Amino acid sequence: MEFTDLFQNQHVRLTALRPADAAVIARWHDDSWFVRLINANPARPQAESQIQTWIDEMLKREDAFLFAVRLTETDELIGWIELDGVLWNGSSTMLGIAFGDRAYWDRGYGTEAMELALHFAFDELNLHRVGLNVYGYNERAIALYKKLGFTYEGAQREFLHRNGKRYDMLYYGMLRREWEARNVTSES
Repeated sequence: MEFTDLFQNQHVRLTALRPADAAVIARWHDDSWFVRLINANPARPQAESQIQTWIDEMLKREDAFLFAVRLTETDELIGWIELDGVLWNGSSTMLGIAFGDRAYWDRGYGTEAMELALHFAFDELNLHRVGLNVYGYNERAIALYKKLGFTYEGAQREFLHRNGKRYDMLYYGMLRREWEARNVTSES
């Protein structure tokens, strides 16, 4: 049997978050656009201690997996990815991803990180379904999710108010058989 690397591909790898990472992630939270991409709450900076508390709480949970996304060549932290709220009896989870430094947006790193996370979810955790949600104004993320094969499943209409306009919360999902079919096709 051939095993593939669960945590690394060509340009990025998934690792544990390290103590120094909280300071980097806190700096990302100084960018209001970044915060508005990942959170429906009012945008606000986060202190390093707040980020460390979030990391510590995530790591204690049995229903969550949190990874740092690092460049393979330099080991630089460029983002994080999480599988949150794993329902073991239903074999499902929700996925979230964030890249804080805009210099690493639109370079394919998100695609690679998501592929690693999906591989981990379906092949290591043996889950049946991975879902995610995204705000209607996050067109880059929506394009990524469609490219990866996620299926649009619905919306909470006018969920969020930002800059004088209402936006939907969109829901996407992927089933194990869809992941497997995509990977068989891409390997051929």
